[in-house]
Amino acid sequence: MSTAALSPRPQVIADRLLPRSSVLTDVALVATGAAVVGAMAQVIIPMWPVPITGQTLAVMLVGGALGIRRGAAALGVYMAVGLLGVPWFAEANGGAAMALAPSFGYILGFIPAAALAGWCAERAWDRRPLLAMAGFLLATAVPFVVGVPFMAAVLGLTDLATIAAYGITPFIVPGIIKAAIAAALFPVAWRLLRTRA
Repeated sequence: MSTAALSPRPQVIADRLLPRSSVLTDVALVATGAAVVGAMAQVIIPMWPVPITGQTLAVMLVGGALGIRRGAAALGVYMAVGLLGVPWFAEANGGAAMALAPSFGYILGFIPAAALAGWCAERAWDRRPLLAMAGFLLATAVPFVVGVPFMAAVLGLTDLATIAAYGITPFIVPGIIKAAIAAALFPVAWRLLRTRA
């Protein structure tokens, strides 16, 4: 076994801020991450069938700050609690009926997106702007893998141009902007943490 295999992964921001993490701390971080996504879901540009929201930015921030497992758990909690009725999906929606909404596939896709952002952060991509941008662009794309086919199925769409017009095209520029915001914030946060040390 090599020494590289034995060396610990780089810390994510949550580990640096709370170095003696316990199960209770992890639960609090996951709950806080879910709440951040719920709050950012209310930052919205209304569109049909899927609005543009601050959720994707929050997914990148939460995943990057918490790491793979806690980031994915936070988005799993966000989805589950929203389905139980907490109105923190976009436009203050919540409840089991949301599982049939055209936008729900994107919410499902947020879980692996947060995990991917966390994976990148655990490899210190979030400390360098270009690597951070690459990682966050990938994380931004993940919800589309689930969300677009789900939306098309719910709406009964088969025309690829219509599917793209509803589920992909309007989100390209906002997605790039959100990834750029996250890619700018993380290196700055790491610099601030280093100056505090």
